[in-house]
Amino acid sequence: MGAGDSKLSFKKGVFRLAEDSDIPASDPYWLSFWELPESADDVFTLFSAADIRRTRDNHLENFETLILAVTSRLFALRNHAAFPDSEAAPERDALNCIRILTRLIPFIYESEQLESWENKFFWGARRRRAHRTAMNGATEVLFDEANPDAVENAEAAYEDAPPLMEELVDCLIDLLFYQGFTLPPATSVGKSKMTYAIWQSGVGCNTPVGTTREGENNKIEILRLLLALTSKAMFMPASVLPVKGVKVLTYIVTCPDKRAVLSVLCSLLNTTLKYNPASWRVPYDHVVFTDPRQVLVTYSIQLLLVLLLYPVPERPGPILKNNYRHYLGRLHRTQDFQFCVDGMTRILNQPIQATTSYLPGSQKSLKWAPEMMMLFWEALQCNKRFRSFIIDTDRVHDFVILIMYYALEYRLDLSKSGVVRMCVFVLQTLSTEPKFGKSLNKRFEGQNSLPASVRISSFSGSYADYLIISIYTLITTSKGKLSAVYPALLAIVANIAPHVQNLSSAASTKLIQLYSSMAAPTFLLANETNYSLLQSLLESMNAIIEHQYSTNPNFVYAVLRQHKRFEALRNFTLEQGQEEVDREKRLRKDRGDSIEDSPKVSFSMSEMQRPRRVPETPTTPTSPGAFEIGDDSDEEDDESNSAKKSEETPTSPITPSTTTSRPDSASESAEDAVPLQLRGMSEKARGKLPEGAFQRQGSTTSLTSHVSGAATPTAGSGFVPTHAWIESWLPHLPLHTILTVIQQLLPELRSVITPPPDSAPQDTLPLLERLRKSELRGIEPTPIKTHMFEWSTLALGWYESLLWGFIFVSERNVSKGAGTVGVWNGTAVRLFRVQETAPEGPSLLAPRGGVDAIGSNLIERLGNVTLGAARRDSMQTRADSTQESRRESQRESTDSGTGNGGRHVVV
Repeated sequence: MGAGDSKLSFKKGVFRLAEDSDIPASDPYWLSFWELPESADDVFTLFSAADIRRTRDNHLENFETLILAVTSRLFALRNHAAFPDSEAAPERDALNCIRILTRLIPFIYESEQLESWENKFFWGARRRRAHRTAMNGATEVLFDEANPDAVENAEAAYEDAPPLMEELVDCLIDLLFYQGFTLPPATSVGKSKMTYAIWQSGVGCNTPVGTTREGENNKIEILRLLLALTSKAMFMPASVLPVKGVKVLTYIVTCPDKRAVLSVLCSLLNTTLKYNPASWRVPYDHVVFTDPRQVLVTYSIQLLLVLLLYPVPERPGPILKNNYRHYLGRLHRTQDFQFCVDGMTRILNQPIQATTSYLPGSQKSLKWAPEMMMLFWEALQCNKRFRSFIIDTDRVHDFVILIMYYALEYRLDLSKSGVVRMCVFVLQTLSTEPKFGKSLNKRFEGQNSLPASVRISSFSGSYADYLIISIYTLITTSKGKLSAVYPALLAIVANIAPHVQNLSSAASTKLIQLYSSMAAPTFLLANETNYSLLQSLLESMNAIIEHQYSTNPNFVYAVLRQHKRFEALRNFTLEQGQEEVDREKRLRKDRGDSIEDSPKVSFSMSEMQRPRRVPETPTTPTSPGAFEIGDDSDEEDDESNSAKKSEETPTSPITPSTTTSRPDSASESAEDAVPLQLRGMSEKARGKLPEGAFQRQGSTTSLTSHVSGAATPTAGSGFVPTHAWIESWLPHLPLHTILTVIQQLLPELRSVITPPPDSAPQDTLPLLERLRKSELRGIEPTPIKTHMFEWSTLALGWYESLLWGFIFVSERNVSKGAGTVGVWNGTAVRLFRVQETAPEGPSLLAPRGGVDAIGSNLIERLGNVTLGAARRDSMQTRADSTQESRRESQRESTDSGTGNGGRHVVV
């Protein structure tokens, strides 16, 4: 039978599946599903979403029989002594069974009406045919519970079996390590072909097991099905996912077989980190051909992260743990850490190299750099030895630069907002280590070699200077899009502040400019909780003075030069503040700036750098007018709430309530979708934390008692400040340390700090030396606080949605060369919102001309072909199904980006 005939026959079988009722289990018709398709493209093209939904909704009995048939055939092949053998146990049959399941599973998950059926069908008790009976015929149609009356002595022929999904997962894990299928053929006869051999050298393995092109392709098919099986998370709301969990993932990550867990973990980890995109690269090679290993690496890192990130839901009975996270946290060998760091930096560096190449477009950027950043974050949270390694070896400096690159590069891209937030949270996780803050005092020498987006002109200073200036840039140039992570950015500054030394004049000035912006009435009076950001920044400035006064004369000098701003805040009143707000509005109106009623308040770098009116008296509050009204979505507004709610420290008048167990999602609001940021904790208290304090499980905190989020009004009509509200926080601002410095040092240095207008410029070096040697009285260092990164239930939902968004986007473009088939295209995902963007125009590498149109038309016609030999009474049904298939195909084409060049953005 030719290729065209087999495709037509397969399509005919698909039509019959949705038209006939209760097709007998013994019908040879079922053989066509694993004998006719020749590739994954055949299955996904000819078995359309409309066909699947019609069968699922109208003939569920056929749907069940199909799943039972292909799973039983797959189990039989796995247990066949000759597998893979082209005659007795063909490899083709196993691959087609895997492809059929990959195609069907997402459409089962998307139907809420089938949830009870799904639990019973996949997780209920069942009986299966005994192996000796099942292996009597190689081509016999085998599936569980099929036609038991036809079997003589049924009690003897059937045996108890584990739930279908458990057996399917076990079978797929075994096939990942099956000699002759995914591993090289066995050299000795008689031994088991299933061997837990790690795929690549690296962690846990020094000698590679070897690989073939066919073996890698088979691994891709299996990994794709495992991702489809675990993608139940895509069809659950983010608020429900961490509480309810995914049964398949719970079964996989709690597997008690240590050897199986370590083999999967090390194989996926090594395959991901061993990949070197530059090992065979020549300029513009991606135009001519694609690297087939990229598909395997992509699926490997995605499945690895799905397993590592999954929080096992709390259940009555013994506490279950995620064994993949557990064993990642047990790594301790220096060579393993070196291997991990080298692999991570190589992948994270590649997009930078591609964009800074002397030949534009000569290198294609890897798409899984955000996933690698996520893997780095997981390693930081799971393994304290890994954290110590990268800090002690100064490799952490490389990661600081890389993190800031992605944060600054994507800060204005709505589709990458999750990546930017993750970068900020990774930095906060690093900053909780005291050694990290101390390591930043090393001088930064290679700044001129950085990409333009992260390069600071005329920079000369330490890594601490670079980080502070970059955080300032991130805040002031993001146009309010990152207000949800302002507390986290300030937490980073607060965590490193007690340890930084010799801050440069530029970094000190940026901190003072941030203070000036946050102390402005236009910001403080914008909503009920903005003062908390100011409080956090003041605590950071106090920590620098209290713990590193003698080593930071530039910062002290910057404080003294702006002493009027601090004195004005001490004497701040509501009337003066409102007068200043009105003045700013008039100035903005005169300049022609738009003023919109919006809950967002964002920094504007241009306004921060504009000269300001200096107050005539210390009692007059000064306002730099450094904020502008933004206009962001309500969804970002909610995330801003949760980010701000955790900002209270022990000096705040608001005391958060903490629970020791994961709160029920019903008690939390959508505001909790971003993790807690600024929970102050002394270093002594932090030292008493258990080793697993960075683990997500058991460390979630309820945010229901916190105040509303940063830069968000208390009501839709806007916030109205009152005298009582001012008095609730103004007296508690930590101004004592800074005002004491001003009081003691300003009188004797006033002539130098504020010289007469007509005097010649003076050298500041003697002044800095005097500041360095000056002694302060009446200032006692406060205990160092560490603002830990904590998790809430909905924060875990946000994190999971970020990962599954990466997976969805990477799979959406159907491309034979790229190895993607569009597993979830056309499905109704609920974990995140998919927004279609404007189509991309044609380019040299993607002309999108007549050839593309002809190819798309041929695929559509073949996918929706009708057969003349059909029964007369089914002609109308087929015509209707053809029309529905065509509409579904058009929708899928749009979803995948192959129809009109459109893209999808996961929001």
